[in-house]
Amino acid sequence: QIRLVESGGDLVQPGGSLTLSCAASGFTSEGYAIAWFRQVPGQEREAVSCITGATHDTWYQDSVKGRFTISRDRAKNMVFLQMDSLQPEDSAVYHCATNLVRRCLVREAMDYWGRGTLVTVSS
Repeated sequence: QIRLVESGGDLVQPGGSLTLSCAASGFTSEGYAIAWFRQVPGQEREAVSCITGATHDTWYQDSVKGRFTISRDRAKNMVFLQMDSLQPEDSAVYHCATNLVRRCLVREAMDYWGRGTLVTVSS
């Protein structure tokens, strides 16, 4: 079965760093776009970053540009989100998701979601 599982969320201080992992199973994720979303309860879900299939082009929301980096490990069938210079407004549940297409279409509905990992940025 197709599955995405996030890990790596933690409590960090402002200015700190975390690396989130998205482990894919049931399919070869390298051929498809994987996106990271975040959501705070009561607020709108926001697309944060995306990496395309095959060519591995990347996209970032303006609010995280220059601070976050998305990448893949083909052998491990995983996608990562390196988060630096974290700020309190980055606190959210972070989900990885895919709709099994090559291009990053973050405004479209995703077919497969992980259950999320919690990131809390606080002093």
